[in-house]
Amino acid sequence: MPKRPAPRHICITGASSGIGEALALTYAEPGIRLLLTGQNPIRCKAIADACRQRGALVESVIVDVTDVDAMAVLLRAADDLQPLDLVIANAGIADSTADPRRVFEVNVMGVINTVDPILERMKHRGAGQLALVSSIAGYRGLPGAAAYSASKAAVRAWGEALRGALAPHGVGVTTILPGFVVSRITDRNTFPMPFLMPADKAAALIRRRLAKNRARIAFPWQMALIGWLLSALPGWLSDRLVNRLPAKDG
Repeated sequence: MPKRPAPRHICITGASSGIGEALALTYAEPGIRLLLTGQNPIRCKAIADACRQRGALVESVIVDVTDVDAMAVLLRAADDLQPLDLVIANAGIADSTADPRRVFEVNVMGVINTVDPILERMKHRGAGQLALVSSIAGYRGLPGAAAYSASKAAVRAWGEALRGALAPHGVGVTTILPGFVVSRITDRNTFPMPFLMPADKAAALIRRRLAKNRARIAFPWQMALIGWLLSALPGWLSDRLVNRLPAKDG
């Protein structure tokens, strides 16, 4: 598919920290309307105010992405106001103490709840772009991060399938697979995080590549290469190598 037109109305879930916050600030400029969601009222207000200072029109909403009805009402109302050009399903959790069912509910069903209400509308218009945030951990299950890895693998596979299904309708779909990016999650990590990337740098990279309608945005390239190799190598060798990687919370 060709390069996408610049989006004017953008929804970003999980915009209260990390990549979501950085993406909101990256896209915030005059002529842009942002719909930002999160769970932390104080952080959401601060980020919304910062985006407004950059000239964007901002609606900031406290909503749980696992609430299917609330998400449908929110997204359809926003689309009625002005058609959504870009929806970034970013909200997720990475917590090794969380119930695996909760991890899947947020990381997988939360993404579906973000995409599903707007999908048919974009198909009908023959325009729009969906960006699904997975993880490098979605390439291969990691010890100590079983639920997280599996949930992100599900997002990756769903995004790849949607891209092929929606391309004939003029809708772009990109799967984003970050490595370690500075956030409140990484601030709590006590293990090595190779190639840790600042959130603003990650957001700028994502914006550039979304504009080019890339099928997959995996970064940093070193971690993307490692993730791909671990998924492609014979099981016995992949097992030996993966046990040498730093544990990821989740």
